[in-house]
Amino acid sequence: MATLRVVLDTNVLLSGIAYPASVPGKIVAAWRHGSVEVLLSVFILDELRRVLPRLAHRHGLTSAEIDDLVDALSIQAEVIEPVPGIDPDLRDANDQPVLATLLAAIKTSGGDYLITGDKDLLAMAERYPIVTPAKFWATHAGL
Repeated sequence: MATLRVVLDTNVLLSGIAYPASVPGKIVAAWRHGSVEVLLSVFILDELRRVLPRLAHRHGLTSAEIDDLVDALSIQAEVIEPVPGIDPDLRDANDQPVLATLLAAIKTSGGDYLITGDKDLLAMAERYPIVTPAKFWATHAGL
C-alpha cells in the first residue's frame, strides 16, 4: 500500500508541536517515523514560523530553535507551489493558499488529504478531501 501523502495545515503542525500527546501530535510523529508523507507550501511554513513564538509557553523553544525546527520541517516535507487561482466559495480568503496547496498536492504530487482544524476549510470537505485530525487518525490509526 502506498504511503499516504497529506497536507498539514498550520494549526495541525502547531498543535502537533505544542501538544505531542494530542492527535495532531500523533500525526506529526507518524510523519517523523515515515508512516505518512507531508506536503507543505512556503505559505504554510512561513505562517508556522510567524505563529510558533506565540506558543512559546507550551513548547519552550527559542526563536533560533523555532527557525531550526521550521527549516527541518521544510527539509522533511515535500515543499510544493500552491496552484494559482481562488475558490470563491471559501469563506476566509486567508485560507486560499492552504486550499491551493491541497489542489497542487492532488494535481502534481498524489496528495490524499488536507488535515486541518479550520472550520472554513472543513466546510469545503464535500468538494475536496479535507478532514479533521481526529477523522484522519480514526481512519488511518494503524500508521
